[in-house]
Amino acid sequence: MKRARFTEEQIIAVLKEHEAGAKTADLARKHGVSEATIYNWKARFGGMDVSEAKRLRALEEENGKLKKLLAEQMLDAAALRELLSKNVWSAPSVQGFVTAKMALPVA
Repeated sequence: MKRARFTEEQIIAVLKEHEAGAKTADLARKHGVSEATIYNWKARFGGMDVSEAKRLRALEEENGKLKKLLAEQMLDAAALRELLSKNVWSAPSVQGFVTAKMALPVA
């Protein structure tokens, strides 16, 4: 995964400069990013403070872990469904029926 060059604190500082009236092109040049990057940051972090951005990151990490757990559970359920669909209990010896090799006691 690509490592981020800017922390949430740095991104929010750049956005605060933008809100204070700095032009997007000047900010992009100053920080070595494209104007599109600043607009993407604004869409993602606009109006947040640092603590909210950290909370957002923590929630996104937790969401990723939960998605992985869900995917694993779905795979387990699919494997069990496939195993049960093979109808392993249809064999006569498993059901308790007498097979042809066994002799029935005569009363």
